[in-house]
Amino acid sequence: MKWIGIDPGKSGGIGIISDEGDYAIKMPETERDLFEYLSDNKEDAFCLIEKVHAMPGQGVTSMFNFGMSYGGLRMAIVGNGIPFETVTPQKWQKTLGCMTKGDKNVSKRKAQELFPKIKITHAIADSLLIAHYAKYYHNERGQKTLLEMFDAL
Repeated sequence: MKWIGIDPGKSGGIGIISDEGDYAIKMPETERDLFEYLSDNKEDAFCLIEKVHAMPGQGVTSMFNFGMSYGGLRMAIVGNGIPFETVTPQKWQKTLGCMTKGDKNVSKRKAQELFPKIKITHAIADSLLIAHYAKYYHNERGQKTLLEMFDAL
């Protein structure tokens, strides 16, 4: 199973946790590169994308460009047939004990603790943590489903 975590945006990244190993890349520069990267990693995958929204004070052009990138990202996931959901930063950060309050060094430090063999940068830290949360989230949902099945018997 592959758990994919995506921190959207130009300075974000894509993290993958799987039985073959854990790895991450900075967000691909082009839509085609993004689509092909996800295509190479779509088998037996589940993806969580950080839920984003407009921030006060951001310019119209930057928000338009970010919205275009976010829509392209979602379409690349859909086009590759990867099941996905969104997660708020507060949800995954609280669960993993790394509430950043805007300080990216908090999530970088946590990623360094969890992934000591990977050179962690600000670009990939959140994506790896989101992938880690995706694995946790997926397993928790699976266990609850099994428990509910047993309760029904």
